[in-house]
Amino acid sequence: MEPSYRIVPPSQIKTASISDTAGSLGLHDTLQYGIRSIATETRGAEFENRIAKWEETQDNARLNMLSNIYGPSAPLRLLMERQIVSASPHMPAMPQSNIHLDILMGRDETLDPTDFFLGMESGPPLSIHNEMEKKLRL
Repeated sequence: MEPSYRIVPPSQIKTASISDTAGSLGLHDTLQYGIRSIATETRGAEFENRIAKWEETQDNARLNMLSNIYGPSAPLRLLMERQIVSASPHMPAMPQSNIHLDILMGRDETLDPTDFFLGMESGPPLSIHNEMEKKLRL
């Protein structure tokens, strides 16, 4: 847990420009750096990086605020509870849903597409005993 109140993830994108890949004549050195592409020179990947690290940054800010308000044991307890809940076993034949972890992560009041479409294409199992035997190879 890095102590930070950052709301938006930092920008950590490295961009390649013609000055970075130029040879002695000032042109792009294709043999050494490969074919030049616009995708490596644009900063579109910065947005993707921020979206990928959004939840991690938000969670880090929440844990830091908990630490400052309630002391350093509060985020440690919450992280320990998350670890225990995420390692808990579930019924093999039933669709996997970890509502306990969602509550601890603060996702219990949000609706995602996975809440509606995860594993529902096959429907509930007809016989839970047959499904358990199949998963446990009995």
